[in-house]
Amino acid sequence: MGTQWIEIETPEAEGYQPQESVAPAAASLLWMASQHEDPTHYLSDLLPALAPAFAADYAALAAARAGQWEIGSYCGRTKPLPRDFLGEVLDRGAVGSWVDGDQIWLAGPLEPRGTSGELFVLSQGHLVASQSEILRETAEQLAAILPAFRRGLEIVREKSSKRLQVRRLEKILEIAAQWNQTREMEPLLIQMAEAATELLDADRASIFLWDRSSKTLVGRPALGVEGNELRIPDDAGIVGQVVQTGETRRVDEAEQSEINRKVDQKLGYETRTILCVPLIGSDAQIFGAFEVINKLQGNFDKQDEITLKDLAAHAAVPLENTQERQDLLETRRQMTEEAAQRVQLIGNSPAIEGLRAKISRVADSELAVLVLGENGTGKEVVSQLIHYLSQRRDHPFVAVNCAALTETLLESELFGHEKGAFTDAHESRAGKFELASGGTLFLDEIGDMSLGGQAKLLRVLEDKTVVRVGGSQPIHTDTRVVAATNQNLADMVRNKKFRQDLYYRLNVVTLDLPPLRDRGEDIMLLAEHFLQDFCKKARRRKVPKFTSEAKRRMLAHAWPGNVRELRNLMERLAYLTTEDRIESEDLAFILSPGRDDSMGIVVDQPLAVATEEFQAEYIRRAIKRVGGNMSEAAKLLGLHRSNLYRKMRQLEMAPEEGSTSSL
Repeated sequence: MGTQWIEIETPEAEGYQPQESVAPAAASLLWMASQHEDPTHYLSDLLPALAPAFAADYAALAAARAGQWEIGSYCGRTKPLPRDFLGEVLDRGAVGSWVDGDQIWLAGPLEPRGTSGELFVLSQGHLVASQSEILRETAEQLAAILPAFRRGLEIVREKSSKRLQVRRLEKILEIAAQWNQTREMEPLLIQMAEAATELLDADRASIFLWDRSSKTLVGRPALGVEGNELRIPDDAGIVGQVVQTGETRRVDEAEQSEINRKVDQKLGYETRTILCVPLIGSDAQIFGAFEVINKLQGNFDKQDEITLKDLAAHAAVPLENTQERQDLLETRRQMTEEAAQRVQLIGNSPAIEGLRAKISRVADSELAVLVLGENGTGKEVVSQLIHYLSQRRDHPFVAVNCAALTETLLESELFGHEKGAFTDAHESRAGKFELASGGTLFLDEIGDMSLGGQAKLLRVLEDKTVVRVGGSQPIHTDTRVVAATNQNLADMVRNKKFRQDLYYRLNVVTLDLPPLRDRGEDIMLLAEHFLQDFCKKARRRKVPKFTSEAKRRMLAHAWPGNVRELRNLMERLAYLTTEDRIESEDLAFILSPGRDDSMGIVVDQPLAVATEEFQAEYIRRAIKRVGGNMSEAAKLLGLHRSNLYRKMRQLEMAPEEGSTSSL
């Protein structure tokens, strides 16, 4: 008995009406489909109920996958499949019956012309030749019931697909909420890859970001690659096709030729199946691709494609935000580096070397620092240096001049205010403590703060919270305070002009800045540094050099305005002098207005006595300025070393006065 074929009528998907002869069975089959949501459970109930209607001792749903036959669900005793017969059924797209020795096989495609690759397969006991007509009738019944079988399976699969889609969407929303809380790119990419492999039952996943400027796709995470990062040309492989065309690509096991084996060789990995979708930004531009590799069972399907597209859509927003944040952080880091390079403590004098060492020890701590020194000695520069050498360097450095603000304004400036808190409070405003949170707040001229302001400042330093003027909500601030003053706070505490508790709170570490007149050769180092900087701004081709006489005059000057005075002088020289040399005459105006009166000379004594006192003090200062080096002091004073000692003996100066250091 040869193979018999029965053509299948193709019913419309909607409004399907079964033939009258199989209407009860079809109705039962469709009712059963309405009671199930899982295809596997549906078939496990359906096949045992359907097999007796065909006198079958074996029933199965078989599918052709990559040249192999797979049994999805079955009932009865397992039998070897007649593969050639099943292949012919699939090719013809019609129901067929075939006798193989003592086995009778019937099979029909679920889809006309076998487009789905699925067959409903039955096996009966042996029929004699005279029963061939009965076999044909059985095949015709199978052809009649197949549309209902297909429709019932479609109904269950649609319900299963929708349920899976809802479950996956719920999971995606849950995952996306976690993504939006992740601020770093590397952990975000790992989270996304792990979510994709879990949802799609895949072995690996990677996110490729498109670097258009270098025409490169950067994939992370990339297991097996140094740095966990894979770089490929933006037109290479499946990922390259996706970013170039914007179209989703699926590669099944039967399409191995499309896989980029160069990447496999680099990774030491074998890729069998791929699903890749584009990453589309808020501007509708493609900025990368989301790829999953090697489904654990079978090939990626349409539902997987929908899921990965949804996952990519939710991934695009945090990826863009994180990338923008990283770009901003990188920009801020570069700006911080540039700002830190501009903040320098120039000088080699013992006092400056000691100060530099002390700053390096306390900068990265959370200790409160009090910077003391005369006006113009560089208290703010030292405070900035403390900030840029600490872990707070990437956060704000905010400076406040306490002497320039009244008590009322100071409170608003430091702690902020709410809208309507006072007449001109047209909107809410954050105070300096909030603005400096995470960074450093520099309070200059702290000695000029009122007692009321001191009390409020102490409360904030103790509680690390501020309350805005006109507000009631405490606001936490993580701010390090560095205070500075040119006044003697200890004397102010004794005179009840500065709170003792605030003094102890601020005075954990004290940094004393030496006046410029006590820094010796640092004067010339600073002068040349400032002069070079201002000449560059003035677009002068050459930086003028100081003559020996000019240097001597610079070192002899008392610099009552300290570094600030020196800086201003160099700015004037850079813009006003035209020669390549700076002569002593060019510095004539540094002694005016008002010469240094810090020597404390009184005018109610004879001229000879005053002259001797002036000379003695002048020599002491010269020696101190050069760190006790008598040869340098003599040169500074325009004397030979022996003449300097002779003059000191005439003025009854002790020899040890020539050996003091600059500290």
